Amino acid sequence: MTVKSAATGIITISALAGNPAPTSVDYLVVAGGGGGGGSNPGAGGGAGGYRYFTAQLISSTQTITVGAGGAGSAATGSSGVNSSIGSISSSGGGGGAQNVPTNGVAGGSGGGGASYNLSVTTGGAGNAGSYTPVEGYKGGNATAPASDWNSGGGGGSSAAAANITIAGGGTGGAGTANSITGTSVTYAGGGGGGAYNGSAGAGGSGGGGAGGYRTTGTAGTANLGGGGGGGNPGASGGSGVVILSSLKQATSTTGSPTATTSGSYYIYKYTASGTITF
Repeated sequence: MTVKSAATGIITISALAGNPAPTSVDYLVVAGGGGGGGSNPGAGGGAGGYRYFTAQLISSTQTITVGAGGAGSAATGSSGVNSSIGSISSSGGGGGAQNVPTNGVAGGSGGGGASYNLSVTTGGAGNAGSYTPVEGYKGGNATAPASDWNSGGGGGSSAAAANITIAGGGTGGAGTANSITGTSVTYAGGGGGGAYNGSAGAGGSGGGGAGGYRTTGTAGTANLGGGGGGGNPGASGGSGVVILSSLKQATSTTGSPTATTSGSYYIYKYTASGTITF
């Protein structure tokens, strides 16, 4: 109930029975990373979408969904699954391309393109959405040398993957550092592109898996939303995570979040879907 004092003009908010006053909460929502593509060699998967909010007022039980990483493939990798808290969601990373050649898949961050014998492919777009900052960035374009292969890295949450024009795999785009838990952790890096000749691409900081050299790429790191590395075949993307921080302790949770404290803040880290009530 909102009350305005006639004497002072000060507005206060008080809770009615069964309708508690809103609680201020910071939360981080990272989706699952995209799977890497395959077939001599495939491109890196895009990082899961990254969204961070501070001082959000919530007054009811919130449903939390943690997205899985997309599967790696000998074809184009699968996109990651969205994560969400209430009505706020982040988009799964786009799958890395198969070297047919093929363009990368759009997502929270886009998967890389894969190219052969002078063909030109484009990385998938990152999701700019209708808000700032964006969830993530574009995967790398690939333009292969004559009679050779190359593959782009997946985009990251803070940078696009660089375009590649030589034989080999491109590096995944960099992720984003966040200290919501009280310790700085980097989330949502893009997967590296695989290689048949030249060098495979490194994964982007924030859990991006490395590309494989004529072999399977490295999976994106679980609960960081990293893209899977491309290869022959590509590797799976890392699952996402939802983390909340508040000066008020939750009254109940489901989904078995990891509960810690940092100074005066209560931290709840969800690696599986559940609910939270303050």
